[in-house]
Amino acid sequence: MEQEATDRGTVYPWQCDHVGHMNIMWYVGKFNEANWNLFARLGLTPSYPRGSGRGMAAVQQNVTYKRERLAGDIVGIRSHLLEIRDKSIRFRHDMANAETDEIAVFCEITVVHMDRSQRKSGPFTDAIREIAMRHLAEPAEA
Repeated sequence: MEQEATDRGTVYPWQCDHVGHMNIMWYVGKFNEANWNLFARLGLTPSYPRGSGRGMAAVQQNVTYKRERLAGDIVGIRSHLLEIRDKSIRFRHDMANAETDEIAVFCEITVVHMDRSQRKSGPFTDAIREIAMRHLAEPAEA
């Protein structure tokens, strides 16, 4: 299933390190921006944590670098919900070169739905689970 982009941007010279490619901290930052767009599609909009006392906490993140990104490159991120459990979701972000559509980096993340006041995990609402089930997908091979 084709996924709509969850983030799109440019690699700026100030995001590059002494080797001349985008530094790892900026990849993670771009994936974080994609997180919020993916969450909104699942009903976890910015107003959700404000009004519900709930939130999301990352518990695992694995990044695989396949191709470097250079200043001036335009990148797009597509996100794929891989799994939903009672209190957690697992998803993957694919960052591709916008000119060639070649995947440069991908990141798989597991996040836990939590009660912010109790500081412990809690189940997703039925409404969010229902939306998430419609978004389950397998990513394209990288």
